[in-house]
Amino acid sequence: LELLEEARRRDHRKLGPELGLFTSGGCGGSGLIYWLPAGTVLKEELESHWKRAHRASGYQLVATPHIAPAELWKTSGHYEYYRDNMYFVPMGEGADEYVLKPMNCPGHIVVFNEHKRSYRDLPLRLAELGTVYRFEKSGVLHGLMRVRGFTVDDGHIFCTPDQIITEIKKVVRFALYFLRIFDFGYEIELALRDAGNPDGYAGEAGQWEKVEASLAEALDEMGESYTCAEGEAVFYGPKIDIKLRDALGRTWQGPTIQFDFNLPDRFDLSYVGPDGEDHRVLMVHRALFGSVERFVGNLIEHFAGNFPGWLCPVQVVILPIARDHHSHAVEVQRRLGNAGLRVEMDDRSETIGYRIREAESLKVPFMLVIGDREVEGGLVAVRRHGEGDLGSRPLEEAIEMIRDACRYPELPAIGGIGS
Repeated sequence: LELLEEARRRDHRKLGPELGLFTSGGCGGSGLIYWLPAGTVLKEELESHWKRAHRASGYQLVATPHIAPAELWKTSGHYEYYRDNMYFVPMGEGADEYVLKPMNCPGHIVVFNEHKRSYRDLPLRLAELGTVYRFEKSGVLHGLMRVRGFTVDDGHIFCTPDQIITEIKKVVRFALYFLRIFDFGYEIELALRDAGNPDGYAGEAGQWEKVEASLAEALDEMGESYTCAEGEAVFYGPKIDIKLRDALGRTWQGPTIQFDFNLPDRFDLSYVGPDGEDHRVLMVHRALFGSVERFVGNLIEHFAGNFPGWLCPVQVVILPIARDHHSHAVEVQRRLGNAGLRVEMDDRSETIGYRIREAESLKVPFMLVIGDREVEGGLVAVRRHGEGDLGSRPLEEAIEMIRDACRYPELPAIGGIGS
């Protein structure tokens, strides 16, 4: 009962609007999210760190269109098998049919096929924060967790057979890096085909056996515990599912690393090997957040809205007690801004107690209260969310304290996790 009550208290559908992060715009049944100013800051900070980490890990970032000709989806097979979940764009009589993209992989294949690839070009790691659109029935829509328009942190790795184990190990470590910087726990599941019923799977039985063994070998070499789930693989390949575990011990869909036998054949993806002949490239899909929207929902509930300092939309609010303290507060705000901190001033005529309570309710990490003593001594009185009054101290000392608490996570090693 206590866990249920705590889960209700942390519900992102309640906390998100209260903290000014997002809204459905009064159209809850649309499955579309409107990011408010505070939520946009949080989302952009999360995405910016994602980009920095990917560049440090040997990925090349790309951007693909939101719509594409239906022919692309016919080649990929989505037009035939996923049509009921796709949005079609009416272009007028006789015009080509276009589709709002439901996933990013065909666009990344277009980038791969932009010119002939050599084995020297591989592994090629492409990544994109790509917004996709999928028709979900209204009964399954759920806050940020299940929506119709969302941003997938997609990545695709194109490699040779002798590179696959190394690449799988790198991407698993990369996924765990993102879970660990937010203190999520995790469980790993290796999804395999139903060996007793091999019909309906892309690729040959021998290919499946080799790749499934490679995925297991990669996890074994890393020393990671995992469970095998026979029959849980999708038709086009085995996968590694990493379920994140939040502060309440609940598990959620998290990073996915998916091998693909299907699309390389459909698009005839190849590279020129050392022998000068064409060889079929191996393709791995991976999403580390899954979707940015769902991951933010997980973060809201995991931290109960008390985000790490670097993610907080407002990191410090300045609270001058009276009008006489305003000019000193303006100078403090300027210096905090120059230090790279996100700072706001609350100089309303409300009582200082009221303004402190409001900053606490918005879960702002730091408050700097300025009264007569602070003006005379060039000080600031520091309050920390959840801790209360930390006393008055010189501004530079306060800035250093706040910057330490709001420091960005360490980036992965240049060249890739575990390289």
